[in-house]
This record gives sequence, C-alpha cells and structure tokens, in this order.
Amino acid sequence: MSLPGAEWSPLLASAKALREGQVRARAVAESSLARARRVDASLAAFISLREDALLAEADDIDRRRAAGETLGPLAGVPVVLKDNILTRGHPTTAASRILDGFVPPYDATVVARLRGADALILGKTNLDEFAMGSSTENSAFGPSKNPWDPQRVPGGSSGGSCVAVASGVTAAALGSDTGGSIRLPASYCGTVGLKPTYGRVSRYGLVAFGSSLDQIGPITRTVEDAALLLGVIAGYDAHDSTSSAEPVPDYLAAARTDPAGLRIGVPREWIAAEGMDPEVLAAVRAAIDAAAKLGMEIREVSLPHARYAIPTYYIVATAEASANLARYDGVRFGLRVPADDLQSQYRATRSRGFGAEVKRRIMLGTYVLSSGYYDAYYAQASRVRTLVRRDFTDAFRDVDLLLAPTAPSPAFRIGEKADDPLAMYLSDVFTTTMNLAGIPALSLPCGFSRGGLPIGCQIIGPDFAEGTIFRAARALEESFGLADRHPTLA
Repeated sequence: MSLPGAEWSPLLASAKALREGQVRARAVAESSLARARRVDASLAAFISLREDALLAEADDIDRRRAAGETLGPLAGVPVVLKDNILTRGHPTTAASRILDGFVPPYDATVVARLRGADALILGKTNLDEFAMGSSTENSAFGPSKNPWDPQRVPGGSSGGSCVAVASGVTAAALGSDTGGSIRLPASYCGTVGLKPTYGRVSRYGLVAFGSSLDQIGPITRTVEDAALLLGVIAGYDAHDSTSSAEPVPDYLAAARTDPAGLRIGVPREWIAAEGMDPEVLAAVRAAIDAAAKLGMEIREVSLPHARYAIPTYYIVATAEASANLARYDGVRFGLRVPADDLQSQYRATRSRGFGAEVKRRIMLGTYVLSSGYYDAYYAQASRVRTLVRRDFTDAFRDVDLLLAPTAPSPAFRIGEKADDPLAMYLSDVFTTTMNLAGIPALSLPCGFSRGGLPIGCQIIGPDFAEGTIFRAARALEESFGLADRHPTLA
C-alpha cells in the first residue's frame, strides 16, 4: 500500500491516517488538487474544482483536530461528485449548456451527509449530458478518457467520477445510476461501483433523469471503501418521498463476514448472451469458479424477461426524461436565449442548450407518452417492467445473490459507437434490468483483457441486500488479487 495521503491509498486507510494525525488534511487536499489538475489535462475527468474552498475546509479540519474536537468518519478525505449532484454555492451543470450560470442554493442530501462526516468536496466530475449516455462522450464539455487507454471511453454516464478514482485523484466518488451509469464505467475503468436499492439513498438534490430509476451510489477502489461510503450517505430523508425508512446496517462489518454458504445464482440468459466478448465471458466464468472455491454454492437461474430490458428501459427512461426536462425553458434558471415572444424563447433556449442525445431522448419520450401511443408503448413497457421485477423475485427464492457480467465487452474506442445509438444503448444490456426492478447491484473488477483493459462482473441482490453483496464481493476481490493493479499514466 502507498503511504497515507498518496494517490493509491484506499479510503479506509486515508481516513485512518487523517484521524490519527499521521497526515494533515491540508497536505492531502493540496496533493489531490495537484493530481486532479495533472490528470484532467489528459483525461478530462473534471468539470470544476473547488480549489480555494477545499483548502479552507481542510485547514478547518486541521484546526478542529488540533483543538481536540471529535471529527466525522471521513474527516479530511477528498471526495468528488458527479456534476448532476447539487452543491450549495458551487455551479452544477449536468454537463449541459442549458445550465450555464446555475449555482444551487442548497446541497443535495448526500452532499450534506458527506459534509456531516467531515469529508472534503474536491470537485465536480464530467458525465454524459443529464446522465444520458454510456460513454461520457455526450458531455457539452467534451469526452472523458479511460486512464487504462486514453483512446477508449471510460463508460458512462458517471465516467468522470470513475476516471478520478481509477487514476488516483481520490479514493471515493459519488455517481448516479439510471440504467448502469455507475456500474458500466466501473467495469471499464477497473473500480468498484454500487447501484443501491431504489430508495436506499436520497435523490434530493440529484438532477432528475428518470425519477423511478435514478439512484446515487459510491465509486471506490475497494469493496470495503464502498461499504464505508454507503454507510455515510444511506438512510431515510424526509425531503425525498421515495426514500426508504429501512434501517441502515453496519455495511463494513457485513463486508468482513465469511461468504461460505451463500447461494449464488448464474442467469443462463446472460452467460449465454449473443455478442458477448469471449474475454468477458472467460473472466466471469473464472469469477464463478472463484465463488465456488470460497464455499459459495453455485446454481443456475433464469430471468426469462431479461431480453426485453433494453426496449423497456428506453421507453420508461425517455418518457420520464421528457417530463423531467420540460422545466428547462430559459425562464427560471440556467441558459436564456432572448427572443421576440415566449414560445420563440423556449424554442431557441432548448435548441441551443440541449445536445443531440438529450434531444433524441426527449423526442422519444414525448412520442411514447403522446395520445394514441401511450397504451402501445409506455403502458406496455410498465407491464413488462412488472414481469422483469417478478423474474428477480422468483430467482431470489432459490438463491441469495446473482453473479453476471457488467458489460458485454471491455471499453470501446472513443467515437466507435457515436453514430450508432442502438449499438451504444446495447452497452447497457446487463445493467438496465436492475434499475427497472429497483434492486442493488455492484460491479467489481474480475479480470483484464489481453490488451490490458479491465473487465467487471456484477453481484446482484434482492431489495436492501447491500450487506450480503459486500460480503460476497469483498471475498471475491481478495481472491482476484487485482486491488493493487493501477493504470500507468503519462
């Protein structure tokens, strides 16, 4: 392990070193800022950095520690946020020109909880505009690049957050996952990424894409770090009507529990999926073998409606996006393009402010909600969504968790799928299903391609089974022995 405060220290180690006074918060903040600038110059991970505010907050942590005050569990640890999570007094863009000049007057609940744990907010990371994409190529600020190969995408939409963690800028980041937007870039960048159960983490202060699908989650280097971070941000929030009152367990203790005896289901539809890269299949099969060697019982299960996940998701998600993005009209906040009348102002602002992918999804969503088409598309997709949820309910009667691929291939080249939306959407073939069902899933590095690109596998559980997921994932992580493997940066 590198020295506390250095770029590859896990979150737990950094927090411990800061708590015990082995390193000053100011020194860690300065080091992280310097590395963020260097990494951003080549990988475009960030949209903004909180330079002066970060250092002032780090000095305050050092002052409070010197005074003997009790500090939070993340005191002095730099954390980065996907730039669709609101930060009081600091711009939030959602990587869109339509939010030019928008400075939120309040913090998202997850940000308030990070501040309550005395974490330091280092900056805001790049993403696909309004979280709509699988590659971070749709950002109004240009694409982020994969630290393992800058010619390749980092995945999306939380690409910048995963790049920041994978490249050693920070040990912890928050992303959002609507159809795989944490797990897909985690797989491509070789990090751990968790989509929690819907309602486990408050969505208050998250820029909405698909309100019945969106969920904020942790991105870290290790499973234990993800368990620690989830414990900080999870829990009921009165500001979010979909927030669950389910008690928050000790996730770190759960992660350290022996997984022997867990029943692991392998979905036959995904292991035999057409078009999967052979190297991904080999890595996932090796992960299944590793689980068996750790004393977990392997069983085959079926998810018969999984093949309908992509069309169902892209109806539900675009319909909700169409409704959520109607608020961006050039009147209340963000970009305003002056015009002779109100309708012309709406048209000019939205035409200039939204990118091509966002416009595509608004049009798709408006179409499936329109008179004469609602029953044929949105209502039917809602019924199929119920069947998808039922598949998981049936599977979890016989098993505790599922193990599956995260992505059908390692990271693809920048621009490779830019002109083929369907091919891009199919990147999410193994991830959207869990958002439709609302259940938790974690992506964990399980191997590398011959070309040196990370490959991830997913561990999926029933509602509020994050502790069980961490239990299996930590043991697998240790057996894989990949936690100390990092990209070589120019």
